[in-house]
Amino acid sequence: MVRVPLSPQERQRGERFGNLLRQARGDRSMVEVAAAAGVSAETLRKIETGRAPTPAFFTVAALAHALHLSLDELATACAEAEAEAVAAGGGGDQALSA
Repeated sequence: MVRVPLSPQERQRGERFGNLLRQARGDRSMVEVAAAAGVSAETLRKIETGRAPTPAFFTVAALAHALHLSLDELATACAEAEAEAVAAGGGGDQALSA
């Protein structure tokens, strides 16, 4: 299966998502949060830095649980970050709010 390259907007959305996770992690170590979520620290590092801009749903759900976030809270935060980026002229992607 050939994977279609991500658009610049999709990459930016992944970077914003990773930043939101990093902020939610706070002072907890990457290793601690990754272990609590059942993912590798490298996976979490890639998500937080935007190098893995489209993590699997179950990875997102596990990270949300480990960070004591509901998926609704995470989706709302992502939508707000997307709206701020659009307002700042950083482009947007309607797929986030769909």
